[in-house]
Amino acid sequence: MARGESLRLLKSPCKKATHPCPCGFFGDIKRECRCSAVQVQRYRQRVSGPLLDRIDIHVEVPAVPFKELIGNHSSEPSSAIRERVLAARAIQQKRFADSPQTRCNARMTSKALKAHCTIDEESRELLRMAMHELNLSARAHDRILKVARTISDLEAAPDITATHLSEAIQYRTLDRNLWM
Repeated sequence: MARGESLRLLKSPCKKATHPCPCGFFGDIKRECRCSAVQVQRYRQRVSGPLLDRIDIHVEVPAVPFKELIGNHSSEPSSAIRERVLAARAIQQKRFADSPQTRCNARMTSKALKAHCTIDEESRELLRMAMHELNLSARAHDRILKVARTISDLEAAPDITATHLSEAIQYRTLDRNLWM
């Protein structure tokens, strides 16, 4: 990744995708990866840990089988998702009404993080274990709390629970296995 590209990634609200290896098939259940172990390792090292720390959500998205693409299954309509997101944003705007530099959870300062992301003892132990077992950084710790706060806002829950925290930890996929 070129230096300018990584800077754009940090400044831009755009999503960025990357493949797990040069050919793009590492871990694919239907296609075989053609890359050597050395090629995969070299490719993965292109994305540094400090850069990954600055990305809130990491998820692996496997290829969707054709059957599922044309299937007749029902899913939640976009309008319902939009309403939930707008409600969560309204919660955040109310939360940060007295803080002009902060408008959403992602922009919380350390002080705001301590005030608005309090967790119970069960959640604290879960986060401690995740930090230790996954060897996460302090920045990843803060990102997990911010994402957990957002998940709780999407559910209109007043507090962050262990369930919200678990989901937020799961969104650190690249920290856990792909890039280590």
